[in-house]
Amino acid sequence: MPVFERTSRYPYPRATVFAWHTRPGALTRLSPAGMLTQLKPHTDGINVGSETEALLSHPLVAGLLPNVPRRGVRKGVPIGVRWVARHVELVPNERFVDEQVSGPFKLWRHEHEFADGPGGSTIITDRVTWELPVTLPGRLDQALVEMQLDGLFAFRERQLRDDLDLHTRLAASPRKVVVSGASGLIGTQVCALLASGGHEVVRLVRSSARGRPDAVRWDPASHRLDPASLEGADAVVNLSGHSIGGRFTRSHKGKVLTSRLDSTATLAAAVAEAKVPALVQASGIGYYGPRRPGELLTEDSAPGDGFLAATVRAWEAAAKPAVDAGVRVALLRTGIVLSEGGGALAPQVPLFSVGMGGRLAAPDAWLSWIGLDDVARAYVHSILTDVVDGPTNLVAPRPVTQQDFATTLGRVLHRPSVVPTPAIGPKLVLGSEGYDEMIDTDQRVSSSKLGESGFWFAQGTLAEALRHALMR
Repeated sequence: MPVFERTSRYPYPRATVFAWHTRPGALTRLSPAGMLTQLKPHTDGINVGSETEALLSHPLVAGLLPNVPRRGVRKGVPIGVRWVARHVELVPNERFVDEQVSGPFKLWRHEHEFADGPGGSTIITDRVTWELPVTLPGRLDQALVEMQLDGLFAFRERQLRDDLDLHTRLAASPRKVVVSGASGLIGTQVCALLASGGHEVVRLVRSSARGRPDAVRWDPASHRLDPASLEGADAVVNLSGHSIGGRFTRSHKGKVLTSRLDSTATLAAAVAEAKVPALVQASGIGYYGPRRPGELLTEDSAPGDGFLAATVRAWEAAAKPAVDAGVRVALLRTGIVLSEGGGALAPQVPLFSVGMGGRLAAPDAWLSWIGLDDVARAYVHSILTDVVDGPTNLVAPRPVTQQDFATTLGRVLHRPSVVPTPAIGPKLVLGSEGYDEMIDTDQRVSSSKLGESGFWFAQGTLAEALRHALMR
């Protein structure tokens, strides 16, 4: 049976590194977005007998295991292969082992070993023994699996080191944070990052919260949220809102706008009444309008024109009751988020992978991006410090041109990026207005305010962010 082994080193004490692995959110943070969706959390942490259920949605599974039954679940959860794992060994601060109970592999056993390294550091040895139910000629299956495992554990090493760095620098006492939009692309990572740092996360849900001590029911469309449910909260995070991805019909635009205004107005009123110290509110660089050639856009720049600019202005204004009540309100104007699990990058990767990728807009048009995990860390930074206040651009410090973006993505994927993507494809999906506002853009946005607040970008260059998002 093949055995994969990787050793990684972390400049933190062994007890600190091991404790991180015992907390809720650890598995989510160690899994690239879009690769694993946890359906049921661990029943008892990493203790022996604890189980978790998840969906694996990785291309490797679809390509190598065509006969494995897939499972589609509730709206918002991708189709994937069901995976159930159980912890079978535990030696605190030294070792734990999990094994597949059911799933895509014929055998999967993952041993995690922790040892002291030089200078008070920690060495982790990950050892995976695996076997597939199918075998490809020429040991191709082993080469493919080991290539993916190498990328996965490189991702895990970067992720763990950067998350531990964030928690160490913030050194915050445990906080209680209430989160709306907790199941979305960003919300999932924010909640996991908070939980893995030892903080209490309460999720606002529209379905029943009965039997869920970590959830509170609310109805933003009816502006219903009991302020008492926010009692003891140190911060509220608002990530609710209908996805802007989609054809810009009247119905779609109405959902985009009203979902944001309803959720923000409901939370701002409840936060003000409950006297929660901070509201960290999602926003977007759409505030500046789709095209601002020749400008470096700061938080003091004038708003732009168009549907998204008007939506963001109204969205931010809806938080005014909290501002008037003296609540610290951070409005995080987020740029293009890079993740294979969703957003603008996900649909481009397949095109580049088959050699058909290219720039989407004018070659010299600016694109202001940020890696998904830096987004999550910036939210946690904004929650746990009191220095991020008012409109704050959430973008990486080095925006790039459309041509540079395409060239860099092509290099990371080892694919050409010469031919521009024809406009007809995005226009069919988004409509002419959606294409005009989301694709044919030129926004060079400054990250200076966020950087001056003490935030450190783990993925400061586009190549670093793409390698991390794509497990390269």
